[in-house]
Amino acid sequence: MNKTENVIKVGIADLHVITVPNIIRTSGLGSCIGVVIYDEGIQVAGLAHILLPNSKLARQSNANPYKYADTAIESLIHQLVANGARKDYLKAKIAGGAQMFQFSKGSNLMSIGSRNTEAVQTQLSDLHIPIISSDVGGNTGRTIEFDPATSKLKIRKVNCEAVYI
Repeated sequence: MNKTENVIKVGIADLHVITVPNIIRTSGLGSCIGVVIYDEGIQVAGLAHILLPNSKLARQSNANPYKYADTAIESLIHQLVANGARKDYLKAKIAGGAQMFQFSKGSNLMSIGSRNTEAVQTQLSDLHIPIISSDVGGNTGRTIEFDPATSKLKIRKVNCEAVYI
């Protein structure tokens, strides 16, 4: 099978769950966070492309739950367990949370990348899911790809070689 035939793509404010032999990818991670949660023994993984830290500020009651750290991570865990993952064996890898634009000092409101990172880290900690590795911050966008067969997260940044964590 050609590698490109089994890559499942995750859009912005979206999530998917996969099993081997599939690979999961998302691109366009600027201030957004890509959260991969996986069960290594079962070889099932999910990826959420999180846009904002908290759903409590959403203006619509029917807002997309995959858009926010607090609701997307819970949805992802629920779908992983429904696909055979064992909650006590879940681990996470995260990437993104860049500061894509420069704002005046003291403008914490616009530091969405760091706010997203903090929200994801807090949510995973509250749910007792360890973050095995991360590549967050900076000012460069990322594309990430996770292979549940190897539990490796491939990270590509603009004008940089890919790294695996």
